[in-house]
Amino acid sequence: MSRPVLATLDLQALANNLQVVRRAAPSAKIWSVVKANAYGHGIDRVWRALHTTDGFAMLNLEEAILLRERGWKGPILMLEGFFHADELPLFDKYRLTTSLHSNWQINALQNARLQAPLDIYLKINSGMNRLGFLPERVHGVWQQLRGLANVGEITLMSHFAAAEHPQGIIAPMARIAQAAEGIAAPRSLANSAATLWHPEAHYDWVRPGIVLYGASPSGDWQDVATSGIRPVMTLNSEIIAVQTLKAGDTVGYGARYRAGSEQRIGVVACGYADGYPRLAPTGTPILVDGIRTTTVGAISMDMLTVDLTPCPQAGIGTPVELWGKAIKIDEVAAASGTVGYELMCALAPRVPVVTV
Repeated sequence: MSRPVLATLDLQALANNLQVVRRAAPSAKIWSVVKANAYGHGIDRVWRALHTTDGFAMLNLEEAILLRERGWKGPILMLEGFFHADELPLFDKYRLTTSLHSNWQINALQNARLQAPLDIYLKINSGMNRLGFLPERVHGVWQQLRGLANVGEITLMSHFAAAEHPQGIIAPMARIAQAAEGIAAPRSLANSAATLWHPEAHYDWVRPGIVLYGASPSGDWQDVATSGIRPVMTLNSEIIAVQTLKAGDTVGYGARYRAGSEQRIGVVACGYADGYPRLAPTGTPILVDGIRTTTVGAISMDMLTVDLTPCPQAGIGTPVELWGKAIKIDEVAAASGTVGYELMCALAPRVPVVTV
């Protein structure tokens, strides 16, 4: 490796975060959500650190097959189900649990030739209005599914739009209760936020995602600071050049930053082509030689610049943490007007990744 940018994944932190979830929802089983290539961490790198989970939940059929080929024999839930009817033989072969959210999926399942019934997660639209059947339709769909030879165990499933808020699940829970009245079936409702903050939504299976990787579902690290959650991904680089500015000198594209007095600026080998947010403004927190400072000026494709005033000893080769244990990914995301989810998933393929 010549260019010094590097992402490090702490697999002990990942295993720890799973245990935090286990303590938060002790009576529920856990679907560890590893969609989007394990939120950018690499499903093949991290799944073994989550081996004590009860099941894995994802979107891509290719990733489900990868887990089976790596030796995972436990449940796998496909969160959006199958996208085309011709995928069902693979669902059958690899014994995948499928979400059902549309009439066409029911018809495809009814007409499929399967070796054994598939377990089903019947999706209820509780107000997010993305996927799922409206509450008033759930009883009819439930009865229809119970009559299909290709259907095994049926679990009721929904998703919350605002579980990070104290009152955020009240209305959705009422809709789910309406839909499920009289139906004796397991339930899986709780995402990361509901798992941490709404025990009344835990039921039989919880589905943590972002908390497994060490960020807050609310986008505010302080909300999980005392939970025991630990960051998994650290993005590091080094200073590759130093500039001494005079008062009035500018930095970077668009001359967005102007020095008010003489100032040392460090140039860091990391930019938006590595996955660092291009919209991160001057003042975004960053760690240089163990000292918190801030970015200055526009983020370039391959470089960004930092204020070295708090760390006068820093120079070429000084280590930099873009996000990780000291600079929380939620802090960088909030400064950039986005969420930690996006930054994790945006880590570029050109960034080397190591696990510890």
